[in-house]
Amino acid sequence: MSAQVKSPRLAIWLGLADNAFTRQKTVKFGDAAAVNSGRFYSVLVVVVLLLAWVVTSALNLIEPFYWPTIQGTWDRFTKLVAEGYRNVPLIDHIGISVYRVLSGVVYGALVGIPIGFAMGLSSVARGFMDPIVEFMRPIPPLALIPLVILWFGIDETAKIFLLFLASLFIMILAARAGVSSVRVSKVHAAYSLGASKLQVLRHVILPNALPEIFTGLRTAMGVCWGTVVAAELVAADQGLGSMIMIAKNFLQTDTVVIGIILIGLIGYTIEMVMRWLERILIPWKGKG
Repeated sequence: MSAQVKSPRLAIWLGLADNAFTRQKTVKFGDAAAVNSGRFYSVLVVVVLLLAWVVTSALNLIEPFYWPTIQGTWDRFTKLVAEGYRNVPLIDHIGISVYRVLSGVVYGALVGIPIGFAMGLSSVARGFMDPIVEFMRPIPPLALIPLVILWFGIDETAKIFLLFLASLFIMILAARAGVSSVRVSKVHAAYSLGASKLQVLRHVILPNALPEIFTGLRTAMGVCWGTVVAAELVAADQGLGSMIMIAKNFLQTDTVVIGIILIGLIGYTIEMVMRWLERILIPWKGKG
């Protein structure tokens, strides 16, 4: 009896069967809420990639591509865990990179969300900020490194500021899109019930804009993880990006691959945490 109970739960968790909510859907194509987790296929892809790495390593098919063998990469990883890299423990390289990325995203959200709300609610704010936002948004953070060094030097502030710029305009656009997505009928209904502007902002606009803001946060996190290598080019001797760049100079491809894998795994973990927080904090998303 217990086996019969556990088996469907495992199938649901893997995305091979519909849960109680998705089973009630009559139309599934085009309804994002009807898409299950698909974890089985995610696991399958990871297993296939690992098997391909094992096979190509055993047959020596990857040496011409300067890609390390899986055994050599594992040996280097255990050495990094035990001895660190350039007299810095591996956990410190990971920790400083996570700190820089989270700092950049948090500061970008603290500044960008109010600006985005102002642009969505005020013609004056949109008129002032729209040219600046649309001009700066396409510029890659890497192009700003010389200016950042001139402004802030080569200390920690420069690196965090670069990541702040990478997330700022994403958060502005996300907050503005969130405000624009609010149905005007809800605003009219709130005013008709005697709500003030502050109450409309707090109880109508903000809850409706939160899904877009969380999407912006997830996007900003991914962009900042992609920018952390560039940020740590600014005279950094710690961080995963710095580790990758130094290892590249000495042709230590196994260390480069380890850094890339760690950045990907940490970014994926943060994305999973953000999705979990979104389900907990915004249960009304996608439900009108």
